[in-house]
Amino acid sequence: MKLQSKIIGIGSCLPPRKVTNFDLSKYLETSDEWIQKRTGIVERRWIDNQSTTDLALIASEDAIKMAGIKKEDIDLIIFATLSPDHEFPGSGCFLQAKLGLGELGIPAFDIRQQCSGFIYGLNLADNFIKSGQCKNVLLVGAEVHSNGLDHTNRGRDVTVLFGDGAGAAVITRSEVSDPKKDSYIYSTEIHADGRFAKELWVQSPGTANPIRITKEHVEEGSVHASMNGKVVFKHAVVKMNEVLTSALKKNNLTINDIDIFFFHQANLRINEYVANEMKIPADKIFNTIQKYGNTTAATIPIGMVDAYKEGRLKKGDLVATVAFGSGFTWGASILRF
Repeated sequence: MKLQSKIIGIGSCLPPRKVTNFDLSKYLETSDEWIQKRTGIVERRWIDNQSTTDLALIASEDAIKMAGIKKEDIDLIIFATLSPDHEFPGSGCFLQAKLGLGELGIPAFDIRQQCSGFIYGLNLADNFIKSGQCKNVLLVGAEVHSNGLDHTNRGRDVTVLFGDGAGAAVITRSEVSDPKKDSYIYSTEIHADGRFAKELWVQSPGTANPIRITKEHVEEGSVHASMNGKVVFKHAVVKMNEVLTSALKKNNLTINDIDIFFFHQANLRINEYVANEMKIPADKIFNTIQKYGNTTAATIPIGMVDAYKEGRLKKGDLVATVAFGSGFTWGASILRF
């Protein structure tokens, strides 16, 4: 039997406050029709008074409960986020403390791979387990975008895209005796191209500035995300196609073999374009962007939880995930749930 890793628990947390496109149109020069036509988003969730790790804690506890283990059995935390509670230390440490695991001294670290964060984290968890260093890894993708967006017309094209939320997964050691039936992570594949880092980024605060953050940075809006939408779309549809095709080929699989696809939820039009190019049936793709917007590192685990609750994701299903985001970064994974 070959030593592998598998997902045994998933959890999510969405703030209760719903913000519709009509809500945004009350103070931004936009409309429900414009947003839906270009992105597919109808509403998103925004926090009232919570932090990124507050959302992550709830998602993590749900994932641990589903996994059927004690939180003390976790021996590594990987936290994917671009919206940490504080500049430093990493949110993984704050989450570890909130879980009551500080005295155990288990390692916790953050990764900042934005929309590709969950797949990057899955790659790390898989390798930590296969190397024998860990048995149970808690992987979290969590974001609070709402209080970092530009809520003026200057930033409206970005502001309408993002929501708050968290998703988590517990990955554990697994011995695979029947590769065609047993649950395990078949493969993960990750990539980056830093030449395009400034096509979707936040300039300030940062040490590349003579002073990390100034009044002028706030006034000019460089503390908020900026995006070259056309460039992002162009690269996303190409790279998502390439990496998903590569993942399937690596495992001698075809589109028909996959039971359900979880695409990163950045833009419904991107997902529809990729699906059309790859001839993936629409009913095989599980989208949540309509009701949650883009929750960056959290979109894939949130989607998995929703699909599981709706009976769309079942034990034994063959799952494909794919993401593209700022950096540029992208990746894909194939696993049996």
